[in-house]
Amino acid sequence: MACGASCVTLVPRRNGQICVMIHPVSALKTEITEIVTGLAMLGADTLELALDVEPPEQLRNVDATTWQGLRTAHQGRTHDHDFLAAWNNGRAFLAARDGLRGRPPELVEWKGGHRDPGDSAVPADLRVDHVYLVSCKYLSKVLHNASPWALFERCLVGAQGIRSDGDWFDVVAPAEHQELYQLARRSWGDGLELPEAVSQLTKAQRRELRTRIPREWDDGASRAYVRLADAASTESARRWNHQLDSDRARSTMLWRLLRLAPAPYFVLGTGPSRSVRLRVGTPWDFNQAFRVRSFQVAAQRGGQTLVGWRAEVTELVNGQDRTVEGHVEVRWSHGRFGGPPEAKVYLDTSHDQVPGYWPLT
Repeated sequence: MACGASCVTLVPRRNGQICVMIHPVSALKTEITEIVTGLAMLGADTLELALDVEPPEQLRNVDATTWQGLRTAHQGRTHDHDFLAAWNNGRAFLAARDGLRGRPPELVEWKGGHRDPGDSAVPADLRVDHVYLVSCKYLSKVLHNASPWALFERCLVGAQGIRSDGDWFDVVAPAEHQELYQLARRSWGDGLELPEAVSQLTKAQRRELRTRIPREWDDGASRAYVRLADAASTESARRWNHQLDSDRARSTMLWRLLRLAPAPYFVLGTGPSRSVRLRVGTPWDFNQAFRVRSFQVAAQRGGQTLVGWRAEVTELVNGQDRTVEGHVEVRWSHGRFGGPPEAKVYLDTSHDQVPGYWPLT
């Protein structure tokens, strides 16, 4: 297997032919961290023994090509850290009192790359014995990747079903958006048939323009982009605050941001320096342990459209105050002017310090 931006895996077929599988490194890493976590729960003594056979019947939705890709990657020793971390996390869940308590499961279902058909807040990658939902997060601080309308105006209600065909910058900062577009059109649009108004750009025109814009803005466009970012940050925060007009609305917003769902689930992954093994409670669990004292959102400055969020809660058992915070980045999808802006929600607090997230025991 040769690896760079992608991996090439040679997969033997039963008819004696060899199938060449080109596999993006990021996709392979995801498959390792998710599938091997589930594989480890089945109780094999070592990872080598677990991979040295056909996929166990208890492990579902892993096809022969994917399985062979895992075996080849393991033999190539290119992802040793990912294999070890995933294996150790799966073994920890097998032994945990909150988890399987030493009982190997009868069924581990890998969800793969498919999107849940329902409006689910549970970011599960594995389902164990139809009961345990497990999310495999490795160095990820991203909580949501939603349309700005879904976040700032719908407060993530039905967020999976809300997609944006419009341009959020046209809504919250139309003058600044048009100014930046005109600068980009004059500087990098030679030879392109582009409309006068940014709102009239077609998908094809957006694709053409984004390929012309360099990695770094020139001075004039850079200043115009800062003006756009500042205006969009301020108006986005104002619209979000307008929706958070009661204690109930603010508490519910926090639960949705933190992905507290009607059913508990588990997060097994790695942080910058250690493993992350957590049980994520439900809103009911949260209310048994904490009281939300405040939830605030505010525009931030940082060279792009930023909205910060911060919650202060009190632990009911001891009266101690805790803080959880994060931020939202709003940027074009597919490059500058390339597609409708997305709102990416980040968690800035360490996972193990988040109210409603409990260490796996």
